Amino acid sequence: MNNDQNNTILAFVLSALVLALWWYFVPQQKRELPPPPQQTQQQTQQQTQQPVPSPSGTLLPGEAPGAIEPARSREAALAAAPRVAIETPTLSGSISLKGGLIDDVSLRQYRETVDPSSPAIVLMSPTGTANPYFAEFGWTVPQGVNAKTPGADTVWTQVGTGGLSPGQPVTLRWDNGAGLEFRRTIAVDDKYLFTIKDEVANSGASPVTLVPFAGVLRYGTPATSNLSLLHEGMIGVMGEQGEQEITYKAIEEKDNKRERFDATNAWLGFTDKYWATALLPDPAARVQAEFGAGLRGSTKTYHTTYQLDPQTIAPGSTGSAMARLFAGAKEVGVVGVNFPFANVGGYNKELGLNKFDLLIDWGRLYFITKPMFLLLDMFYRWFGNFGLAILAVTVLLKLVFFPLANRSFASMAKMKKVQPQLQELRERFPDDKVKQQQEMMEIYKREKINPIAGCLPVLIQIPVFWALYKVLIVTIEMRHAPFYGWIHDLSAPDPTNVFNLFGLLPLDPTHLPLVGAFLVMGAWPLIMGVTMWFQMKLNPAPPDPTQKMMFDWMPVIFTFMLSGFSSGLVIYWAWNNILTVIQQSVIMRRNGARIELFDNLRNTFFKSKGNAGGRA
Repeated sequence: MNNDQNNTILAFVLSALVLALWWYFVPQQKRELPPPPQQTQQQTQQQTQQPVPSPSGTLLPGEAPGAIEPARSREAALAAAPRVAIETPTLSGSISLKGGLIDDVSLRQYRETVDPSSPAIVLMSPTGTANPYFAEFGWTVPQGVNAKTPGADTVWTQVGTGGLSPGQPVTLRWDNGAGLEFRRTIAVDDKYLFTIKDEVANSGASPVTLVPFAGVLRYGTPATSNLSLLHEGMIGVMGEQGEQEITYKAIEEKDNKRERFDATNAWLGFTDKYWATALLPDPAARVQAEFGAGLRGSTKTYHTTYQLDPQTIAPGSTGSAMARLFAGAKEVGVVGVNFPFANVGGYNKELGLNKFDLLIDWGRLYFITKPMFLLLDMFYRWFGNFGLAILAVTVLLKLVFFPLANRSFASMAKMKKVQPQLQELRERFPDDKVKQQQEMMEIYKREKINPIAGCLPVLIQIPVFWALYKVLIVTIEMRHAPFYGWIHDLSAPDPTNVFNLFGLLPLDPTHLPLVGAFLVMGAWPLIMGVTMWFQMKLNPAPPDPTQKMMFDWMPVIFTFMLSGFSSGLVIYWAWNNILTVIQQSVIMRRNGARIELFDNLRNTFFKSKGNAGGRA
């Protein structure tokens, strides 16, 4: 086997190894996106809810100690308490006056499926439904202090009328009848940020000490996408302690089911694949933060909470505390992203937050994934289609790495030209491998050939492939992003399947027992496989039958392996193969090497008589 063949095989083996590791460690995406974080109506009818302590130490609305209330429909749960409507360009929902909770939030611009008439994504849900998910704010009392504060069963009174919308905050009021009047003013912007100001006016005769708190609570273990390269669960940045990521399973496995932090310049919350809720205290405030899990009956519960330093409110004085809640989609332009020469501010910059851009899981190789997204986003703004943006980025990368590819393919061309000399060496020293290698290295040195140059184009492609895969997985901008034809979501696998003749047969072969998981191959994976086959036919077939068989089956193996990946990634790979065939052909022709693509294709389908006789 000559070194050129060794290098080419090594390149393909490395690529196959990377894909095989992905295939093993990264569960492949399903053809339908996982359900949104909240319940469907069917789940609501089948599941039950149970009480769980809130950060203030009281029970949640409508619950009594030890009571287990059957889950109701979302409509019935919303009707169980008076409410103030939320209406913004991006959000709809309501605030519960019972408990003063933000517990009804839907994302108006995002749908459950690619069908624009499908239901909007439900982010937060009230108690009484199957999977409550809500935020609460307020005051609690330190140990030994006797003061009545608003609890989960407190019914607030709205001051004035009207719903909550950008530029139109709402104010809630409650008097404890013992000299303390509580007021809560809630504002919302045109994106996903709630600002909450809690005030306490002390008209009593003695000072009172209260502790401001905020929390987000979830009932039931949320559905996750089960991708090892994507964090879903509790997340935050705790000042100098840095980023903290804890999965639902990990917090449950802790001895006390708690993780506590004492920090300033902090934020914390829950992150799903595309959505998140996050508590954003003042960066200068010192917070006692906690991630926690619990169990009430058979229902698992999770919370992210914080407390601020106690405040002593003198008679005739007013104490106040500010809190903020992010509840929405993890849009890069809204959350923000920090990268040299491309600082997209968002809330991260506007609010002076501590690395809030980590809410989007860019991964440890963020220095590759961030610029990949920024490039795609730039081309998307030009072309209006992320599929075209992927094609444009591929061309740009080809131009950037052209000098390296030029040297690589030029070296491969020289390798082809010296093949007769290498063959002569094998014939001269058939039993002396050491002498063969010595003489080969002399030829390489004389002809200025780099024997590993053939690996470089494929090795460069691996980090680009990974970065594009990560971006397609984690960024909501790619969710439901269409291309042309049958591709309506670049982040999902190709929805067609050759095994039911692309929909002509009324069956879904993926549901067949045992073999169904392997009967997945869309049109774009087939196109990718064909382009890869053409690329491999650009080089002469290896003389060794084992090598030739491996090369012949490599496109088929890659086609099956990539069929479960995002269609955007498969489109990139196919387009990259086409550009590589053109680039390699031009460069090798300029260096005097014969382009054997058409000869190899002709020999594949029409065996010459000479070849046939040689095999007889």
